[in-house]
Amino acid sequence: MKKQAGPAGTVDEYIKAFPQDIRKILEKVRAVIRSTAPAAVEKISYLMPTYWLNGNLVYFAGYKKHIGFYPAPSAIIAFQKELSPYATSRGAVQFPIVKPMPLALIRKMVAFRVRACATARTSPGTRALPRAARYRSG
Repeated sequence: MKKQAGPAGTVDEYIKAFPQDIRKILEKVRAVIRSTAPAAVEKISYLMPTYWLNGNLVYFAGYKKHIGFYPAPSAIIAFQKELSPYATSRGAVQFPIVKPMPLALIRKMVAFRVRACATARTSPGTRALPRAARYRSG
């Protein structure tokens, strides 16, 4: 990865900081997200590309040996079988750079998150409950 003077301010700047081989993969992941969630707002959050649609939709990040994809824990659970060849954690998956990027799977996970974010709103003009409120008991 190239050295930057500071954190990227845009997704374009973020991607340009990587070597050409990783940059091509990041551009493909970005294109899949943008085509699957065209209404999502693209920004940098937590120092990585982030897509926002009534809340955090997905994040992705480039690393030396893998692409990190962060679709939220619900997507990791929903696609557990398809993700079995990859390293996963509660809300993240690592796609090795040395293997073909599973763009069709990424597309399915983004579509899943689009549906989840669409149902997160209770009515137009209101926000979903804050995380702490969702997990409070009676």
